[in-house]
Amino acid sequence: MSDRDSEFGEYLDSRAAVMRRTAYLLCGGDWHRAEDLVQTTLAKIYAAWPRLVRGSGIDGYARKVMVRAAIDDSRRAFRRRENAVERLPEVGVPPAGVDDAVDVRRALARLPAGQRAVVVLRYWDDLSVAETARALGKSEGTIKSQASKGLATLRTLLADGRVAVEGLR
Repeated sequence: MSDRDSEFGEYLDSRAAVMRRTAYLLCGGDWHRAEDLVQTTLAKIYAAWPRLVRGSGIDGYARKVMVRAAIDDSRRAFRRRENAVERLPEVGVPPAGVDDAVDVRRALARLPAGQRAVVVLRYWDDLSVAETARALGKSEGTIKSQASKGLATLRTLLADGRVAVEGLR
């Protein structure tokens, strides 16, 4: 095994769980899409590995690649037409005792991809406004605006109870 492969393997071992969780949230709670997103991200990191090792921004580069790939994927036409779910909801009967975390994930899945990326990076990955702006290549004002809009939408969805009743679309 080459040095490049062993270094990349060590990085992967240390960051795989974090990458999967972030991808899961960026993909609106779809584990299959999240796994695809992580694979896409890892392929791009591996291709740029010699350049990344010389610098110190591997995690930042990984986040940027992941967010951009998630947004690109959400723009594809087939994503707007179909969303796979494990079980079909029963018509007319709201689920009883739905866990708050499930409601939040469902509401998060209904945000536009850009707002979802900002909310995930700011409040899940706990990045500052400046770090989020760098990761997404946006201005700090845009990050604040998107975070504000995203949180307002989440509050509305959760307060109205629409998420628990409508579920994933």
